[in-house]
Amino acid sequence: MKTTVAAALMLMASTALLAQTPAAPAKAPAPKSTTAKKVKQPKASPPSDRETLKSATNQVAAGIRAAEVALTPAELEIASRVQTGQMPCELGASVKLEADSKMPGYFDLTGKGFKYRLHVVETSTGAIRLEDKHEGAVWLQLANKSMLMDQKAGKRLADECTTPTQVAVAEELKKNPPPSLIDTPVGARKP
Repeated sequence: MKTTVAAALMLMASTALLAQTPAAPAKAPAPKSTTAKKVKQPKASPPSDRETLKSATNQVAAGIRAAEVALTPAELEIASRVQTGQMPCELGASVKLEADSKMPGYFDLTGKGFKYRLHVVETSTGAIRLEDKHEGAVWLQLANKSMLMDQKAGKRLADECTTPTQVAVAEELKKNPPPSLIDTPVGARKP
């Protein structure tokens, strides 16, 4: 759907660019006084092809961003569970995750040397996943920690990032670890 909308917007922008023709500049009326000096008026030039193309490109980009805004009700529900704020991470790093008040379901993630515009993506595991598809960044938020991965480079950019709530869950898991799936007999597992 988004691809179709983006393609239609690009087609409209290119059609609008070709349909535009420069208008002839209007001439200013000649002064009636013969004793006054004539002052040259700057001519209003029509927009250049570059300016017209830049304007059309900006309009297409705005249309693509508008097409990305539409999140499902399930994604908006997931967005309400995202933990935000300044989070310390391993090795002295930190990140800041802020919700966009104008666009529900979208978040800005900043850290040392990076800034991403993320949106919620549904998962089958129940983990909270935010993505910046253009940059290839993925933010995963589990009950006890969060991590940032760069899918294009195939590496983690930040790990063990925690909010106070996640720290409490991690401490509880240390005190009462869940049963191991490997060591638990098949008949004793909960369905």
